Amino acid sequence: MRIELNGNGGKGELSNVSRKSKRRQKKSSQVQKLYETCKQVFADCGPGIVPSPENIEKFASVLDAMTQADVGLKPNMPFFSSERAPIITYLHLHECEKFSIGIFCLPPTSVIPLHNHPGMTVFSKLLFGTMHIKSYDWSSEVDKNIDRTPRNHPDGTRLAKIKVDSEFTAPCRTSILYPADGGNMHCFTAKTACAVLDVLGPPYSDPDGRHCQYYLEFPFHNSVEGVSVSDEEEEGYAWLKERDKPEDLCVVGVPYIGPKIAKR
Repeated sequence: MRIELNGNGGKGELSNVSRKSKRRQKKSSQVQKLYETCKQVFADCGPGIVPSPENIEKFASVLDAMTQADVGLKPNMPFFSSERAPIITYLHLHECEKFSIGIFCLPPTSVIPLHNHPGMTVFSKLLFGTMHIKSYDWSSEVDKNIDRTPRNHPDGTRLAKIKVDSEFTAPCRTSILYPADGGNMHCFTAKTACAVLDVLGPPYSDPDGRHCQYYLEFPFHNSVEGVSVSDEEEEGYAWLKERDKPEDLCVVGVPYIGPKIAKR
């Protein structure tokens, strides 16, 4: 059978197909781009080792450009319903020894309690909705010139300095926390239905000592003898005490059905 080709030997049709294919690839490329950038940014990192400023800026710019559509999410999905609160849904995209990628889907009023990120650099991108974030760093880590932490507090509390205590509404910039500063311990409260894309480098690992520790917080005026700050600074501090995982915290993992990641 002889197939007739047009005057350009069929190159026009092939060219059109190629362009359409590229457009399709481009539409589904943000998650793949995120994954590939993660591999580059965290390649030489590990516990307590922060990516270079250039890599942090590079990675934050990728996350800043991401939207709910890039991961296949819509606010009207069932796990954002107010009837589902306080159940939080977690979508797992990827995890390896260097980094993890996942999305927390929070219905209105749901809370991710105050917890830490030992030895980690964490990027959080609010994809949609409004969320209140409160975060702390240990005073001994960020107040370098002042020893404000009791060495042997009888009930195990430690002094922490507030880093962030504000509401954020998407679209907004990616938030970044570091092993010792930037608000390493934080709490998320959903004011509306919202979704947060989280990248942890490295991820939690109990065998490696990176356990997720939860905390209770107490006002600074419940202080101990010999530890004080000025009246003007008092609201910027709190006492934190380790606690078990809250019994009412319910995070349910479900399969991620958004654009796939080609892992290579």
